[in-house]
Amino acid sequence: METAKPRVAIQGIRASFHEEAAFKYFGSDIQTIECNSFKQTFEALKNKQADYVVMAIENNIAGSILPNYSLLMSYNFPIVGEVYLPIQLHFLTLPGVKFEDIKFVISHPIALRQCVDFIDEYPQLKVVESNDTAACAKRVHDEQLTDTAAIANALAAKLYNLEVKERRIESNKKNFTRFLVLTSHENARQVKANKASLCFQVSNEVGSLAQVLNILAEQEINMSKIQSMPVLGRRNEYNFYVDVEWQQPQQYDRAIRQILKYTQNFNILGEYERYVEEIVNP
Repeated sequence: METAKPRVAIQGIRASFHEEAAFKYFGSDIQTIECNSFKQTFEALKNKQADYVVMAIENNIAGSILPNYSLLMSYNFPIVGEVYLPIQLHFLTLPGVKFEDIKFVISHPIALRQCVDFIDEYPQLKVVESNDTAACAKRVHDEQLTDTAAIANALAAKLYNLEVKERRIESNKKNFTRFLVLTSHENARQVKANKASLCFQVSNEVGSLAQVLNILAEQEINMSKIQSMPVLGRRNEYNFYVDVEWQQPQQYDRAIRQILKYTQNFNILGEYERYVEEIVNP
């Protein structure tokens, strides 16, 4: 039974980008369930300790998070929504700390890579990798580290009472991560969908994938993503993960009926409303 305040499982701790994405999708009136791994978020949903999972699936710079596609198949929870979050990174310290006193900068390895141009300007800074951007901000606060800066988001600065020494230090200002929203089958509601995530296999013959793509084109279905992953233990066999968007539901229904003839192990991972990003000035 879904509680009045949605319980949302995230990978990481409060003020992480996953929590920021959850706030963007649900609003701030949620109960965040902190998990150490993506698998743990699915276990929380499975064991009814959470009503939803918010999970990163791809970044427009770093690419797809491939292990998470395997989790989609393993647990088979329906995708009920998506949200795109701009990844904005800030240089955070304890209040009043002088820049020249900072010796260490800590963050997640990907966040550090995304801020390499800024970090390179200050060769005196020793870079220390850690497992989570928000956890780094929390550590600076909890341990009162006067010689250490964390790279994290504005949510972490606010929650852990840190000063934003330098704002928007990411090298690429158009850095977005796409997150999927999943729930249990009994909690999934019918929505006016215009996007779906599909998974299927095709025979290892010339033109077998092209047949599927041609059907989508004939029905004027836009394929916004395609991702292939090897089927474990099967040589030359692949799962294709495809995101499709449509204007008319009849076109989608016709396309699915026709695609079924040319695919094996066909799965609809979720039908949901496509996320429309509001215009944000960088």
